[in-house]
Amino acid sequence: MRVISLKPLREFWDRHPDAEEPLRQWYKTANAAAWRSLNDVRRTYSHADGVRAKRGETLTVFNIGGNKYRLIARIRYDYQLVNVRHVMTHDEYDEGNWRE
Repeated sequence: MRVISLKPLREFWDRHPDAEEPLRQWYKTANAAAWRSLNDVRRTYSHADGVRAKRGETLTVFNIGGNKYRLIARIRYDYQLVNVRHVMTHDEYDEGNWRE
């Protein structure tokens, strides 16, 4: 997979320094992966979920840092691309504004 881009991860860990190591690990793992479906993702991240956004697209939600943080990505399996849409705290995720 090719993760686009590290910038949102870096911006998040600048505000939440304890998130840096788990986000770097996620980035490294995702870049080395060859996921073809959500089932493949779940072999690596068993708690990853596919969630329908308001625009109808399916986004993948990853638990990061022992479920303290959420990373939301659009995965294009056909192009082997991961686009990081949001990185947020669990509380921010629960507010649901990311679905828009």
